[in-house]
Amino acid sequence: MRRIACLCLAALCGTGCSDVKESPIPVKVVVVTMFERGADTGDEPGEFQFWVERNKLDRVMPFPQGYHNLRMNSDGVLGILTGVGNTKAAASIMALGLDPRFDLRQSYWLVAGIAGVDPEDASLGSAAWAEWVVDGDLAHEIDAREIPRDWKTGYVPLRRSVPYEQPPGPTIDGQVYHLNAALVNWAFELTRKVPLEDNEAMQKERQQYPNANAQRPPFVLKGDQLAASTFWHGKLLDQWANDWVHYHTGGMGNYVTTAMEDTGTLQSLTYLSHAGRVDLNRVLVLRTASDFDQPPPGKTAAEGLASNKNAAYTAYRPALEAAWRVGNPVVAKLVSGWAQYRDHVPGM
Repeated sequence: MRRIACLCLAALCGTGCSDVKESPIPVKVVVVTMFERGADTGDEPGEFQFWVERNKLDRVMPFPQGYHNLRMNSDGVLGILTGVGNTKAAASIMALGLDPRFDLRQSYWLVAGIAGVDPEDASLGSAAWAEWVVDGDLAHEIDAREIPRDWKTGYVPLRRSVPYEQPPGPTIDGQVYHLNAALVNWAFELTRKVPLEDNEAMQKERQQYPNANAQRPPFVLKGDQLAASTFWHGKLLDQWANDWVHYHTGGMGNYVTTAMEDTGTLQSLTYLSHAGRVDLNRVLVLRTASDFDQPPPGKTAAEGLASNKNAAYTAYRPALEAAWRVGNPVVAKLVSGWAQYRDHVPGM
């Protein structure tokens, strides 16, 4: 009877009958990417493909509760593809954090993706490590045709009645994330001299911008992020992004890159840290510049946006390359030094 009961339970659960519960897999590093163009390997790459191919993430792990199957290698590196936008990112990261197959309590998290960049701060193909990530969706808004003459923007912080009202109100949950500055500095110092890909098309485009940093060859820097699910473009919205980040960080953050998903990812990681399932001090956000967030002088915002349709960014492929070239030394260092970094966060 016991054997029959066991066989019935095995049939229902899809597992064998054992008194020994399988231990969760300890994960050293989670690499978080947001989109892929096609297959995980062998075709036009998105953010996931270089990590899969070059880090040998050969073990495919079903993940029906998330956007895309997970991949892992024998070194303890786990790759996740969240899907585009804050909603998909938040759902996929929460699903991973609650997955009983994995022990993520000492895992490091590396968000590695492409982004638009402020030409005042960086050039195409550059890579920016963020210390501050600010949400650009939580707000009030009125139509641009109804903005009062003395307003800079029709975008108003939540629970405020005018743009950048002083004093700033209390921080809304999910509005601002301040990452572990010591870890960010450690990652930056480790990678600041990594050579980045440049090409003739990038050189030609950046010469159209008068900004000194825009004209530089690609480089690694520290720079903060505005995350918004709306893909925006233009000089005036760039000014809004700078003002928005400055306002919500009390002047401590400097907007450099625009992306979509990272406040969703960080919101889920925050809640998971409250549950003791992850360590929020072990999170890094790296974004690389596939395009400028505004057109060069002489072109309209509409013309600039049209040139970026269907991800036809001048630095699309170099930005994907930069995300791996700059992110991978951090992953490799954490894995090779795991005996130390398992219990001690580098830089702290």
